[in-house]
Amino acid sequence: MAEINAVVNHSNASANGPRKVSSIEESSPFPVPGQGPGVLEMRVKEGSKIRNLLGFAMSRIQGEGGQSVVSQVLFTGSGRAITKTITCAEIMKRKVLGLHQVSKIQYRTVREVWESQEGCRTQTTINRTVPSISILLSKNPLDPQEPGYQPPDDLFSQTKEKDEDNTPLDLGKRHWSCYSPVVLSTSKRACLEEDKHTAP
Repeated sequence: MAEINAVVNHSNASANGPRKVSSIEESSPFPVPGQGPGVLEMRVKEGSKIRNLLGFAMSRIQGEGGQSVVSQVLFTGSGRAITKTITCAEIMKRKVLGLHQVSKIQYRTVREVWESQEGCRTQTTINRTVPSISILLSKNPLDPQEPGYQPPDDLFSQTKEKDEDNTPLDLGKRHWSCYSPVVLSTSKRACLEEDKHTAP
């Protein structure tokens, strides 16, 4: 019985605690190298549905349903959405062959406004720095010397990839390894930080 009361009390404390009123993420301070005019920007959020994101992006890059055709799609995501952002880009590359890619990692500032639920309701503004990733997919060739560049997958399919021991590599693993451990480890660290700081 004591355990049940403890759970109920904890629930009430959470309900009466500060609540997030708004969260504003600053825009990218600079475009991805090779980004042209009219690029379709897809902002991936933690709660975004991959099917919805790809459905719209695919219709634009393939010109389906009378949609105007675009030659470039830019997927961006930060914090918990980084892994989902990478997934969207990798699925599109498998569905649309010949896409060149440039990936960039940076940090963005998120401004959050929290409101106290007890007594006089006061608002507190805090700024958090979170990791983010931008992945540009382009039908047109991009600079292969640009850091973060990855050639189209169909170029790799012409020959089998092999490691130093002359053993074929798994293409699925290669897709994720090209982002380097820094991206995924930073994303995981951001999630842990958000879990610890759910309120100011």
